[in-house]
Amino acid sequence: MRDLKAQRVVVKIGTNTICKEDGSVDHDYIVDVARQVVQLSDAGIEVIVVTSGAIGSGATELGLTGGRPKDIPLKQACAAVGQAILMMAYRGAFSRYGRIVGQVLLTYGAFSDRARYLDLQKAIEEMFLLKVVPIVNENDVISTDEIEEVFGDNDKLSAMVASKMNADLLVLLTDVDGLYDRNPQMDNDARLISTVDEITKDIERIAGGNKNARSVGGMRTKMVAARIAMQSGCNTVIANGQLEDVIVRVVRGEEIGTLFTSHSKYNNRQRWMLFGSPRGKIVVDEGAERALRSGKSLLPCGIIAVEGKFKEGDLVRIGTFAKGVTNFSEAELLDLKLQCLMDKEKGINRVSNDKVAVNHINMVILDET
Repeated sequence: MRDLKAQRVVVKIGTNTICKEDGSVDHDYIVDVARQVVQLSDAGIEVIVVTSGAIGSGATELGLTGGRPKDIPLKQACAAVGQAILMMAYRGAFSRYGRIVGQVLLTYGAFSDRARYLDLQKAIEEMFLLKVVPIVNENDVISTDEIEEVFGDNDKLSAMVASKMNADLLVLLTDVDGLYDRNPQMDNDARLISTVDEITKDIERIAGGNKNARSVGGMRTKMVAARIAMQSGCNTVIANGQLEDVIVRVVRGEEIGTLFTSHSKYNNRQRWMLFGSPRGKIVVDEGAERALRSGKSLLPCGIIAVEGKFKEGDLVRIGTFAKGVTNFSEAELLDLKLQCLMDKEKGINRVSNDKVAVNHINMVILDET
Protein backbone atom coordinates (compact mmCIF):
# COMPACT_ATOMS: atom_id res chain seq x y z
CA MET A 1 0.00 0.00 0.00
CA ARG A 2 1.11 3.55 -0.71
CA ASP A 3 1.18 6.00 2.18
CA LEU A 4 -0.40 8.98 0.37
CA LYS A 5 -2.27 10.59 3.31
CA ALA A 6 -4.48 12.50 0.87
CA GLN A 7 -7.02 14.90 2.37
CA ARG A 8 -7.62 17.01 -0.74
CA VAL A 9 -7.71 15.30 -4.12
CA VAL A 10 -8.07 16.50 -7.70
CA VAL A 11 -9.49 13.87 -10.07
CA LYS A 12 -9.10 14.52 -13.79
CA ILE A 13 -11.23 12.41 -16.13
CA GLY A 14 -10.11 12.20 -19.76
CA THR A 15 -12.30 12.34 -22.83
CA ASN A 16 -11.75 8.69 -23.71
CA THR A 17 -12.79 7.71 -20.19
CA ILE A 18 -15.91 9.82 -19.79
CA CYS A 19 -17.25 9.46 -23.34
CA LYS A 20 -18.50 6.45 -25.24
CA GLU A 21 -17.13 5.37 -28.60
CA ASP A 22 -19.61 7.60 -30.42
CA GLY A 23 -18.46 10.63 -28.39
CA SER A 24 -21.59 10.87 -26.23
CA VAL A 25 -21.31 11.22 -22.46
CA ASP A 26 -21.29 7.95 -20.52
CA HIS A 27 -23.92 8.75 -17.87
CA ASP A 28 -23.45 5.47 -16.03
CA TYR A 29 -19.75 6.19 -15.66
CA ILE A 30 -20.43 9.64 -14.18
CA VAL A 31 -22.88 8.10 -11.70
CA ASP A 32 -20.12 5.74 -10.58
CA VAL A 33 -17.68 8.66 -10.26
CA ALA A 34 -20.25 10.46 -8.10
CA ARG A 35 -20.62 7.42 -5.86
CA GLN A 36 -16.89 7.23 -5.26
CA VAL A 37 -16.48 10.97 -4.69
CA VAL A 38 -19.31 10.99 -2.15
CA GLN A 39 -17.77 7.97 -0.42
CA LEU A 40 -14.50 9.85 -0.04
CA SER A 41 -16.30 13.02 1.01
CA ASP A 42 -18.10 11.11 3.76
CA ALA A 43 -14.66 10.03 4.97
CA GLY A 44 -13.56 13.67 5.24
CA ILE A 45 -11.61 13.83 1.96
CA GLU A 46 -12.26 16.86 -0.27
CA VAL A 47 -12.45 16.13 -4.00
CA ILE A 48 -12.31 18.45 -7.01
CA VAL A 49 -13.33 16.89 -10.34
CA VAL A 50 -11.67 18.19 -13.52
CA THR A 51 -13.65 16.91 -16.47
CA SER A 52 -12.89 16.68 -20.16
CA GLY A 53 -15.37 15.84 -22.88
CA ALA A 54 -17.15 19.14 -23.57
CA ILE A 55 -15.97 19.56 -27.15
CA GLY A 56 -16.33 15.88 -28.00
CA SER A 57 -19.82 15.49 -26.54
CA GLY A 58 -20.89 18.77 -28.11
CA ALA A 59 -19.70 17.59 -31.52
CA THR A 60 -21.69 14.37 -31.10
CA GLU A 61 -24.81 16.27 -30.02
CA LEU A 62 -24.50 18.44 -33.14
CA GLY A 63 -24.13 15.38 -35.36
CA LEU A 64 -20.59 16.21 -36.46
CA THR A 65 -18.43 13.35 -37.67
CA GLY A 66 -14.71 12.86 -38.19
CA GLY A 67 -13.51 13.15 -34.63
CA ARG A 68 -12.54 16.32 -32.76
CA PRO A 69 -13.23 19.47 -34.82
CA LYS A 70 -10.17 21.42 -35.99
CA ASP A 71 -11.65 24.85 -36.63
CA ILE A 72 -11.50 27.05 -33.50
CA PRO A 73 -14.93 28.72 -33.84
CA LEU A 74 -16.44 25.26 -34.34
CA LYS A 75 -14.61 24.00 -31.25
CA GLN A 76 -16.02 26.90 -29.28
CA ALA A 77 -19.55 26.15 -30.46
CA CYS A 78 -19.15 22.46 -29.62
CA ALA A 79 -17.81 23.36 -26.17
CA ALA A 80 -20.82 25.60 -25.49
CA VAL A 81 -23.16 22.72 -26.26
CA GLY A 82 -21.04 20.08 -24.55
CA GLN A 83 -20.52 21.97 -21.30
CA ALA A 84 -24.27 22.06 -20.72
CA ILE A 85 -24.53 18.33 -21.43
CA LEU A 86 -21.68 17.52 -19.05
CA MET A 87 -23.00 19.60 -16.17
CA MET A 88 -26.49 18.16 -16.47
CA ALA A 89 -24.94 14.69 -16.32
CA TYR A 90 -22.90 15.56 -13.22
CA ARG A 91 -25.85 17.28 -11.55
CA GLY A 92 -28.08 14.27 -12.11
CA ALA A 93 -25.41 11.81 -10.95
CA PHE A 94 -24.52 13.60 -7.70
CA SER A 95 -28.15 14.37 -6.87
CA ARG A 96 -28.69 10.61 -6.52
CA TYR A 97 -26.42 10.81 -3.48
CA GLY A 98 -27.84 14.04 -2.11
CA ARG A 99 -24.95 16.24 -3.24
CA ILE A 100 -24.85 19.50 -5.14
CA VAL A 101 -22.26 20.31 -7.80
CA GLY A 102 -20.86 23.66 -8.87
CA GLN A 103 -19.40 24.46 -12.27
CA VAL A 104 -16.01 26.21 -12.40
CA LEU A 105 -14.92 27.29 -15.89
CA LEU A 106 -11.30 28.43 -16.07
CA THR A 107 -8.83 29.97 -18.46
CA TYR A 108 -5.08 30.23 -17.97
CA GLY A 109 -5.56 33.84 -16.91
CA ALA A 110 -7.08 32.66 -13.64
CA PHE A 111 -3.66 31.29 -12.72
CA SER A 112 -1.55 34.16 -14.08
CA ASP A 113 -3.24 37.05 -12.28
CA ARG A 114 -2.59 36.81 -8.54
CA ALA A 115 -5.83 38.55 -7.50
CA ARG A 116 -7.96 36.34 -9.77
CA TYR A 117 -6.21 33.23 -8.50
CA LEU A 118 -6.89 34.18 -4.87
CA ASP A 119 -10.54 34.82 -5.74
CA LEU A 120 -10.70 31.37 -7.34
CA GLN A 121 -9.14 29.80 -4.26
CA LYS A 122 -11.63 31.49 -1.94
CA ALA A 123 -14.57 30.43 -4.12
CA ILE A 124 -13.58 26.77 -4.11
CA GLU A 125 -12.87 26.83 -0.37
CA GLU A 126 -16.38 28.23 0.15
CA MET A 127 -17.82 25.46 -2.01
CA PHE A 128 -16.17 22.89 0.23
CA LEU A 129 -17.69 24.56 3.30
CA LEU A 130 -21.11 24.31 1.63
CA LYS A 131 -20.51 20.62 0.79
CA VAL A 132 -20.62 21.45 -2.93
CA VAL A 133 -18.51 19.34 -5.29
CA PRO A 134 -16.49 21.57 -7.68
CA ILE A 135 -16.65 20.39 -11.30
CA VAL A 136 -13.86 22.14 -13.20
CA ASN A 137 -13.42 22.49 -16.94
CA GLU A 138 -11.49 24.78 -19.21
CA ASN A 139 -13.64 27.57 -20.61
CA ASP A 140 -13.17 26.48 -24.20
CA VAL A 141 -15.97 28.76 -25.38
CA ILE A 142 -13.81 31.85 -24.84
CA SER A 143 -10.30 30.32 -24.62
CA THR A 144 -8.77 30.29 -28.06
CA ASP A 145 -5.12 29.95 -27.09
CA GLU A 146 -5.71 27.33 -24.41
CA ILE A 147 -8.09 25.39 -26.64
CA GLU A 148 -5.05 24.17 -28.56
CA GLU A 149 -2.81 21.27 -27.58
CA VAL A 150 -0.60 23.46 -25.38
CA PHE A 151 -3.06 23.10 -22.50
CA GLY A 152 -3.08 19.32 -22.82
CA ASP A 153 -6.71 18.18 -22.74
CA ASN A 154 -7.12 19.43 -19.16
CA ASP A 155 -4.09 17.49 -17.93
CA LYS A 156 -2.15 20.70 -17.29
CA LEU A 157 -5.31 22.42 -16.05
CA SER A 158 -5.85 19.71 -13.44
CA ALA A 159 -2.24 20.03 -12.28
CA MET A 160 -2.61 23.80 -11.99
CA VAL A 161 -5.77 23.35 -9.95
CA ALA A 162 -4.00 20.82 -7.72
CA SER A 163 -1.08 23.22 -7.25
CA LYS A 164 -3.17 26.29 -6.50
CA MET A 165 -5.63 24.51 -4.22
CA ASN A 166 -2.89 22.82 -2.17
CA ALA A 167 -4.07 19.33 -3.09
CA ASP A 168 -2.23 16.32 -1.72
CA LEU A 169 -3.01 14.05 -4.67
CA LEU A 170 -3.75 14.41 -8.37
CA VAL A 171 -5.42 11.41 -10.03
CA LEU A 172 -5.31 11.34 -13.83
CA LEU A 173 -7.87 8.84 -15.09
CA THR A 174 -7.22 7.70 -18.64
CA ASP A 175 -7.73 4.70 -20.93
CA VAL A 176 -4.41 3.00 -20.09
CA ASP A 177 -3.14 1.39 -16.88
CA GLY A 178 -0.33 3.89 -16.36
CA LEU A 179 3.15 4.58 -17.72
CA TYR A 180 4.89 1.60 -19.34
CA ASP A 181 8.59 1.23 -20.07
CA ARG A 182 7.64 0.46 -23.69
CA ASN A 183 4.54 0.79 -25.82
CA PRO A 184 2.26 -2.04 -24.60
CA GLN A 185 0.35 -1.98 -27.88
CA MET A 186 3.51 -2.94 -29.76
CA ASP A 187 5.46 -4.94 -27.19
CA ASN A 188 3.89 -7.74 -25.16
CA ASP A 189 6.83 -7.58 -22.72
CA ALA A 190 6.13 -3.95 -21.81
CA ARG A 191 6.22 -3.42 -18.04
CA LEU A 192 4.08 -1.02 -16.04
CA ILE A 193 6.23 1.43 -14.09
CA SER A 194 4.86 1.52 -10.55
CA THR A 195 6.69 4.59 -9.20
CA VAL A 196 8.49 7.55 -10.73
CA ASP A 197 10.55 9.74 -8.39
CA GLU A 198 11.99 11.98 -11.10
CA ILE A 199 10.86 12.79 -14.64
CA THR A 200 14.08 12.24 -16.55
CA LYS A 201 14.75 12.47 -20.27
CA ASP A 202 14.24 8.71 -20.48
CA ILE A 203 10.81 9.02 -18.85
CA GLU A 204 9.88 11.79 -21.29
CA ARG A 205 11.03 9.64 -24.20
CA ILE A 206 8.97 6.69 -22.96
CA ALA A 207 5.89 8.93 -22.67
CA GLY A 208 5.95 9.66 -26.39
CA GLY A 209 3.17 11.74 -27.91
CA ASN A 210 0.28 9.37 -28.51
CA LYS A 211 -3.26 10.72 -28.84
CA ASN A 212 -6.37 9.97 -30.82
CA ALA A 213 -9.06 11.75 -32.81
CA ARG A 214 -11.39 12.46 -29.88
CA SER A 215 -8.93 13.73 -27.29
CA VAL A 216 -6.03 16.17 -27.18
CA GLY A 217 -3.83 14.74 -24.47
CA GLY A 218 -1.54 11.72 -24.56
CA MET A 219 0.98 10.43 -22.05
CA ARG A 220 3.33 13.32 -22.76
CA THR A 221 0.81 15.91 -21.53
CA LYS A 222 0.37 13.81 -18.40
CA MET A 223 4.11 14.04 -17.80
CA VAL A 224 3.79 17.84 -17.94
CA ALA A 225 0.94 17.66 -15.43
CA ALA A 226 2.84 15.29 -13.16
CA ARG A 227 5.90 17.55 -13.17
CA ILE A 228 3.80 20.57 -12.13
CA ALA A 229 2.13 18.58 -9.35
CA MET A 230 5.42 17.09 -8.13
CA GLN A 231 6.98 20.54 -7.90
CA SER A 232 3.92 21.68 -5.95
CA GLY A 233 4.20 19.03 -3.27
CA CYS A 234 1.38 16.96 -4.74
CA ASN A 235 1.63 13.25 -5.56
CA THR A 236 0.22 12.15 -8.92
CA VAL A 237 -1.22 8.81 -9.99
CA ILE A 238 -2.01 7.92 -13.60
CA ALA A 239 -4.49 5.05 -13.65
CA ASN A 240 -7.04 3.31 -15.85
CA GLY A 241 -10.38 5.02 -15.32
CA GLN A 242 -12.29 1.83 -16.10
CA LEU A 243 -10.97 -0.10 -13.10
CA GLU A 244 -13.61 -0.83 -10.47
CA ASP A 245 -13.61 1.75 -7.64
CA VAL A 246 -10.43 3.22 -9.11
CA ILE A 247 -10.74 6.63 -7.43
CA VAL A 248 -11.32 5.24 -3.95
CA ARG A 249 -8.63 2.60 -4.36
CA VAL A 250 -6.01 5.09 -5.53
CA VAL A 251 -6.79 7.57 -2.75
CA ARG A 252 -6.59 4.81 -0.13
CA GLY A 253 -3.13 3.89 -1.38
CA GLU A 254 -3.67 0.74 -3.39
CA GLU A 255 -0.75 0.19 -5.73
CA ILE A 256 -2.45 0.59 -9.08
CA GLY A 257 -1.33 2.80 -11.93
CA THR A 258 1.88 4.85 -11.86
CA LEU A 259 2.71 7.05 -8.87
CA PHE A 260 4.78 10.21 -9.39
CA THR A 261 6.13 11.22 -5.98
CA SER A 262 6.12 14.83 -4.85
CA HIS A 263 9.22 16.79 -3.88
CA SER A 264 8.47 20.47 -3.45
CA LYS A 265 10.54 23.27 -1.97
CA TYR A 266 8.15 26.02 -3.08
CA ASN A 267 5.53 27.88 -1.10
CA ASN A 268 2.15 28.86 -2.56
CA ARG A 269 3.31 32.24 -3.87
CA GLN A 270 6.41 30.75 -5.47
CA ARG A 271 4.26 28.14 -7.20
CA TRP A 272 2.07 30.91 -8.60
CA MET A 273 5.16 32.60 -10.04
CA LEU A 274 6.58 29.30 -11.28
CA PHE A 275 3.51 28.28 -13.29
CA GLY A 276 1.87 31.64 -14.04
CA SER A 277 1.95 33.23 -17.49
CA PRO A 278 4.24 36.31 -17.56
CA ARG A 279 2.99 39.64 -18.91
CA GLY A 280 6.36 40.65 -20.30
CA LYS A 281 10.08 40.05 -20.16
CA ILE A 282 13.10 41.79 -18.63
CA VAL A 283 16.43 41.05 -20.32
CA VAL A 284 19.40 41.34 -17.94
CA ASP A 285 23.17 41.31 -18.26
CA GLU A 286 25.48 38.54 -17.01
CA GLY A 287 26.34 40.39 -13.82
CA ALA A 288 22.68 40.77 -12.92
CA GLU A 289 22.03 37.09 -13.65
CA ARG A 290 24.84 36.05 -11.32
CA ALA A 291 23.47 38.33 -8.61
CA LEU A 292 19.93 36.99 -8.97
CA ARG A 293 21.09 33.40 -8.87
CA SER A 294 22.93 34.17 -5.62
CA GLY A 295 19.75 35.50 -4.02
CA LYS A 296 20.07 39.23 -4.74
CA SER A 297 17.36 41.56 -6.06
CA LEU A 298 17.25 42.94 -9.60
CA LEU A 299 18.50 46.51 -9.87
CA PRO A 300 17.72 48.78 -12.84
CA CYS A 301 21.39 48.99 -13.87
CA GLY A 302 21.38 45.26 -14.66
CA ILE A 303 18.58 45.60 -17.20
CA ILE A 304 19.46 45.44 -20.89
CA ALA A 305 15.96 45.69 -22.34
CA VAL A 306 12.27 45.14 -21.57
CA GLU A 307 9.68 43.43 -23.77
CA GLY A 308 5.91 43.63 -23.72
CA LYS A 309 3.63 45.88 -21.68
CA PHE A 310 3.20 45.35 -17.97
CA LYS A 311 2.50 47.29 -14.80
CA GLU A 312 3.57 47.20 -11.16
CA GLY A 313 2.65 43.87 -9.58
CA ASP A 314 2.62 41.90 -12.84
CA LEU A 315 4.46 38.62 -13.26
CA VAL A 316 7.36 38.92 -15.74
CA ARG A 317 10.00 36.61 -17.13
CA ILE A 318 13.57 37.56 -16.28
CA GLY A 319 15.94 36.44 -19.03
CA THR A 320 15.49 32.74 -19.65
CA PHE A 321 16.16 31.64 -16.09
CA ALA A 322 13.68 33.31 -13.71
CA LYS A 323 10.24 34.82 -13.13
CA GLY A 324 9.32 37.56 -10.72
CA VAL A 325 6.85 40.25 -9.75
CA THR A 326 7.93 43.64 -11.04
CA ASN A 327 7.79 46.76 -8.91
CA PHE A 328 7.43 49.02 -11.94
CA SER A 329 5.87 49.21 -15.39
CA GLU A 330 7.96 48.64 -18.50
CA ALA A 331 8.16 52.41 -19.14
CA GLU A 332 9.22 53.14 -15.56
CA LEU A 333 11.93 50.49 -15.73
CA LEU A 334 13.39 52.06 -18.86
CA ASP A 335 13.43 55.45 -17.11
CA LEU A 336 15.11 53.91 -14.05
CA LYS A 337 17.72 52.22 -16.24
CA LEU A 338 18.48 55.55 -17.94
CA GLN A 339 18.74 57.29 -14.57
CA CYS A 340 21.08 54.56 -13.34
CA LEU A 341 23.39 55.05 -16.33
CA MET A 342 23.41 58.82 -15.74
CA ASP A 343 24.24 58.30 -12.06
CA LYS A 344 27.11 56.00 -12.94
CA GLU A 345 28.59 58.67 -15.21
CA LYS A 346 28.51 60.99 -12.17
CA GLY A 347 30.19 58.37 -10.01
CA ILE A 348 27.00 57.52 -8.07
CA ASN A 349 26.74 53.75 -7.71
CA ARG A 350 24.19 53.29 -4.91
CA VAL A 351 20.57 52.41 -5.67
CA SER A 352 17.93 53.15 -3.04
CA ASN A 353 15.67 50.33 -1.92
CA ASP A 354 12.63 51.98 -3.47
CA LYS A 355 14.25 51.66 -6.90
CA VAL A 356 14.64 47.86 -6.88
CA ALA A 357 13.11 46.45 -10.09
CA VAL A 358 12.27 42.99 -8.73
CA ASN A 359 12.79 42.03 -5.10
CA HIS A 360 14.49 38.70 -4.45
CA ILE A 361 11.60 37.52 -2.27
CA ASN A 362 9.28 37.97 -5.26
CA MET A 363 11.35 35.86 -7.62
CA VAL A 364 11.79 32.18 -8.49
CA ILE A 365 14.67 30.64 -10.46
CA LEU A 366 13.29 28.40 -13.22
CA ASP A 367 16.20 26.16 -14.19
CA GLU A 368 16.67 24.95 -10.63
CA THR A 369 13.19 23.33 -10.64
